[in-house]
Amino acid sequence: MARKDLLASVTASLAHVAPSHPASHTRSEYAKRGASRSMMQSLDELAENSVRMLDGETVVAIDPKDLDGSFVADRIGEDDQEYLQLREAIRTSGQSTPILVRPHPTEAGRYMIVFGHRRAKIARDLGLNVRAVVKPLADIEHVIAQGQENTARADLSFIEKSLFARKLIQSGMTKETVKSAITVDDTLLSRMLSVADTVPEAVLNAVGAAKGVGRDRWEELKKLIQIPANSTKAIEYVTSGSFAAAPSKDESFNLLLGHLKSNKKPKNAKVVSPSKEWAPRDKSVRVVTRLKPKGFSLDLADREARPFGEWISNNLDSLYGAYRNTKTGD
Repeated sequence: MARKDLLASVTASLAHVAPSHPASHTRSEYAKRGASRSMMQSLDELAENSVRMLDGETVVAIDPKDLDGSFVADRIGEDDQEYLQLREAIRTSGQSTPILVRPHPTEAGRYMIVFGHRRAKIARDLGLNVRAVVKPLADIEHVIAQGQENTARADLSFIEKSLFARKLIQSGMTKETVKSAITVDDTLLSRMLSVADTVPEAVLNAVGAAKGVGRDRWEELKKLIQIPANSTKAIEYVTSGSFAAAPSKDESFNLLLGHLKSNKKPKNAKVVSPSKEWAPRDKSVRVVTRLKPKGFSLDLADREARPFGEWISNNLDSLYGAYRNTKTGD
């Protein structure tokens, strides 16, 4: 019933989202046939048939060679351990859950995967046909179903969702459609796009999915990288041996973050100039002078400090006059 609830939520989302760009010939033709109504009916039927799908009534077997990936990727690489566990489960027990595909919008006889890419890859690896539900879908239905399927499984990391959102925007999808696809509000979508647009591609590719790294640490990295010098340092560091030797992508991220933090310069660092000291033979007074960025300081100490300081104060006119005479003599 979980998949029925998912598809029902997609249908509800579409009630508030109108297709607004000609991303493909398929969607253009779909709009001419009354997109909103057909879209709702299509997904309603898919939701209503979800229980029958599990009984195999509407599931077909497709040769993986006839499948193409989604027109917008939602993953960064593969988690080898998770993939191997899923492959072993399918090898021993079979594929229990069908994938969702649509007829390819431009190539007859082929299909485009909406969700279930790993299951399709495993079927190809094992030399098996993949069990799939085939449903004609427009691009907007495709991305909402794809995004909400992953959200329902909590299967994508923060950065994978961020990059998925950016790809959807770049493909011409409206922000309303993107919010429905990944189930976020305006504020979170804005933050996700900001991270994806600020962090250099080289760093994103090197760090990968980083499943254990959430929004706060990615935003911390984004703020550090907004300093131009740090952007260059980050790109250089992700090619270093220290970064490559990390035992996991999460640890790689932590190393990168720590490296950029360690290179932060202290704010308002003060340059202390060397001081000079003077004292008479009897050591009755000690004078310490020091140059400052915009001035000069003179400190008096020991037993004659106070009376000598008062004498200087009372004779500033003559002392300054003597100073001016030396300048005139030059």
